[in-house]
Amino acid sequence: MIIQAAYFDGKTSRRHAVELMHRNGVMVLHGDVRRAFNLAEVVVLERAGNRTRKIAFSDGAYLEVSDAASFDALMAEAGYREPIAIRMHHSWRWILVAAVILIAIVVPGYLYGLPAASKMIAKRLPEAAQHAIGREALSFLDQRIFAPSTLSPERQQAIVDRFKTLRFPQAGAPQYEILFRKSGIGPNAFALPSGQIVMTDELVKLLGDDDAVMGVLAHELGHLHERHLLRRVIQGSVVGLVTLVIFGDASSVVTAIPTAMLDMKYSRDAEREADSYAIAMMQANDIPLDGLKLTFEKLGKKSLQMGSYLSSHPPAAERLERIRLAERDSVGR
Repeated sequence: MIIQAAYFDGKTSRRHAVELMHRNGVMVLHGDVRRAFNLAEVVVLERAGNRTRKIAFSDGAYLEVSDAASFDALMAEAGYREPIAIRMHHSWRWILVAAVILIAIVVPGYLYGLPAASKMIAKRLPEAAQHAIGREALSFLDQRIFAPSTLSPERQQAIVDRFKTLRFPQAGAPQYEILFRKSGIGPNAFALPSGQIVMTDELVKLLGDDDAVMGVLAHELGHLHERHLLRRVIQGSVVGLVTLVIFGDASSVVTAIPTAMLDMKYSRDAEREADSYAIAMMQANDIPLDGLKLTFEKLGKKSLQMGSYLSSHPPAAERLERIRLAERDSVGR
């Protein structure tokens, strides 16, 4: 079998027309250039569909064959077989097997391994690092989103003083500091790794009930206790790295979508844990759970008006049902 090819000596761009054939176990070139070689002495570059096939020589020269089908037939005649990794790469059967194995590894790792690992890392992160993260985050928000609180100092102090009187539902409660800010993003509250619980004026005014405010603060203390923000940062970093490896472009929308979707699942789990902590804290201090119910009802209505109030939160109906179950359990005890 003889096929047409183009030979380049690797020193100039000149193209040499040649014929490639297999003779007595040796590959032979005839035409503008004469050369004989064994396949063991060259590198047959990986094929990409039906594009031009190439053979690279150790001295920098290379051979191009535009007829990929004829090239494959000649290579088969010469007894050449592509490395198994390349054959697997071009086999839909092996691609399917690889996909199944990848899913079998990634899914359990995502559901069980990543949360456990992030929790362990978050608990071992030095306090100096946690405080640095919190300071930077609060500084960023103060510069771009927040303004000084317009709540009276007396109102702020009354909220802080009452929360200080509450008993914690679990041992090992974290150190905390309650801060108030006026916000351009509406009613909100969140806990920073450095221990600050930030509550916006808009949320205090929306709730209009001190028991509800205590419930929100207890919820945020639950986030601090479980180090949820640190865990989300770790989880989000890992998910982002994995999607970067898969999709190859960290700046693309395609990469951002799975990161946001997977992190949302983790966030909702964290919100459920914080809700449970708040319920336990309210019950430990004989505070009716009506305040928490009021909080979720008002925030649920607010979400309908604004589009998606903290879409990472569980639905308000689900959160209200958890409170009702807790109330029934406490009555039964």
